Amino acid sequence: MSTELMLALEQIEKEKGLDKEVLIEAIEAALVSAYKKNFGTSQNVQIEMDREDGEVRVYALKKVVEIPENDLTEISLDTARGIDPKYQLGDNCKVEITPKKFGRIAAQTAKQVIMQRIREAERSIIYDEFSNKEGDIVTGIILRAERNNVIIDLGKTEAILTAQEQTPGEEYRFNERIKTYIVEVKKSTKGPQIMLSRTHPGLVKRLFELEVPEIHEGIVEIKGIAREPGSRTKIAVFSKDPNVDPVGACVGQKGTRVQAIVDELRGEKIDIIKWSSNPEELISSSLSPAKAIRVDINEEEKSVKVIVPDYQLSLAIGKEGQNARLAAKLTGWKIDIKSESQLRATIEQELLNYNADDNNESISEITTEYIDDDDSDEADAE
Repeated sequence: MSTELMLALEQIEKEKGLDKEVLIEAIEAALVSAYKKNFGTSQNVQIEMDREDGEVRVYALKKVVEIPENDLTEISLDTARGIDPKYQLGDNCKVEITPKKFGRIAAQTAKQVIMQRIREAERSIIYDEFSNKEGDIVTGIILRAERNNVIIDLGKTEAILTAQEQTPGEEYRFNERIKTYIVEVKKSTKGPQIMLSRTHPGLVKRLFELEVPEIHEGIVEIKGIAREPGSRTKIAVFSKDPNVDPVGACVGQKGTRVQAIVDELRGEKIDIIKWSSNPEELISSSLSPAKAIRVDINEEEKSVKVIVPDYQLSLAIGKEGQNARLAAKLTGWKIDIKSESQLRATIEQELLNYNADDNNESISEITTEYIDDDDSDEADAE
């Protein structure tokens, strides 16, 4: 060990941001292992490295006693005070036992452990950095595909976009830049494992925060997001400033803001609606682009019946029920959609049933009266 080592540690500290003191402590711990391995001792050993010149000294820690029974672990009080007069019975005395030749093997072993500690420290720094970014967006470069997973380079480390978190229909091309959402950062034996997503609703939320200054500043708030990745997303927004239109702010001039998000999501359609504390207004808006004529709410069952014009029924339900499904997910209400003609037919049928029931009751009364009269006539004849 020499001053060159100390200069190298200082260089590592500057380039990789690793604390020099942490590295020195790692070296000292590594040298303890190397010493015991190469000199086969059972002594309690402590190794200290000079912070200035890198000089290494090996000390045996021995307990101060009256009469030593084990010379490897104990030392007499007189001998200990010959080293330092301050030693008392029960203290641990440091006795220097630095070998004249610490040995090339010991140095090599120490080097290997040092490199391992450096890697661990780097992994810890990466973990701390990215664990703080959970729930945030990162931009990376697509490196390769492994089985069904896509490996993305985030600069300091690689991350995984699993098959479950990939948007249906999206193609991931080598060297292409892509924005992803950090779902989770886990520790593993191979370093931090960063799990990414292109399907998480949080990706849409973060993209709006990046594109819409009013959301970033807290003037416009995102109240809810319902998403079917690769196909359609509904987002409900609310403005804390009455002078700011939340929908207009998200759409941007000539639709530039929302178009940038649509492009990033590879053409995924986005419906932006104005959030309302009134369930009727919120549900009606959530079915956009369809327009509701009437909304009947059942608070107990958390369900709602919505009536739309005949020509907008398919628009309100959406392809394979997607529009209605997203509206229900966004609002938290169970939504039943009917057209005007369906409502009219239902009402007419109910009226017919009601009239039929009335007629049946009348016929039943007449029949009963007739039977009663007939019975009385027979009695008179007898």
